[in-house]
Amino acid sequence: MRRFSWFNATSLTLGFAFLYLPMLILVIYSFNESRLVTVWAGFSTKWYGELLGNELFLDAAWVTLKVAVISSTIATVLGTMAAYVLVRSGRFSGRTLFSGMIYAPLVMPEVITGLSLLLLFIGIGLDRGVLTIVLAHTTFSMCFVSVVVSSRLISFDRSLEEAALDLGCTPWEAFRLVTLPIIAPAVISGWLLAFTLSLDDLVIASFTAGPSATTLPMRIWSSVRLGVSPEINALSTLLIGIVTLGVISASLVSKRNLMRQQQDEQTAARTA
Repeated sequence: MRRFSWFNATSLTLGFAFLYLPMLILVIYSFNESRLVTVWAGFSTKWYGELLGNELFLDAAWVTLKVAVISSTIATVLGTMAAYVLVRSGRFSGRTLFSGMIYAPLVMPEVITGLSLLLLFIGIGLDRGVLTIVLAHTTFSMCFVSVVVSSRLISFDRSLEEAALDLGCTPWEAFRLVTLPIIAPAVISGWLLAFTLSLDDLVIASFTAGPSATTLPMRIWSSVRLGVSPEINALSTLLIGIVTLGVISASLVSKRNLMRQQQDEQTAARTA
């Protein structure tokens, strides 16, 4: 086994510092008494109170959460279906085209995706608002879900499904009772990934949002252009906390499902 050298330790430390030190500074200055974000004037939580009274940010946050939940849920369903077709359907006419359409948004620049969706909505006469943002976020996030779920389906033991079918289950019952519980960690991971991408999106939402719907990243961007305020730091800290809580919860759920799966396999092995 290779020893963990000082070079590796230094590189790892510098890398983590580059990624997380700015976030730590942002969190610390969100409790700053002064309105100047670069001058520390004492500990205070007043900016969180002012943030809760800012109707513009609250409305944008509600729109963002609504869009993220709806789009990630739809993207998870469609992405799981697409992954199942790609992995289980074998060779069929148009498979290459279908696969290319699934993976194209992964490498497509967001500006191109946003502009093309904008032209589509204008062409069909669909007013821009929450619905268009949901459709846009579903379009690009379902591709990420498909990749995550496909990687799990590839390593899935199909003999379990065959055993369920032999015992009298219909294909739908075999999928619902056997396949879905086993790939559930991947499905949950795909949903969280789609949810995070929707929360973070600025470019595509800027093209597809209308005057009646402004997402939180758009509101933050428009506010930052006039100068960074402590309210932005407080809002960013809350978002970091929400994302961190979601990641920890997903890790605990995945770990519990994995332990349960291992216990079931050990029980089945003893029974056999």
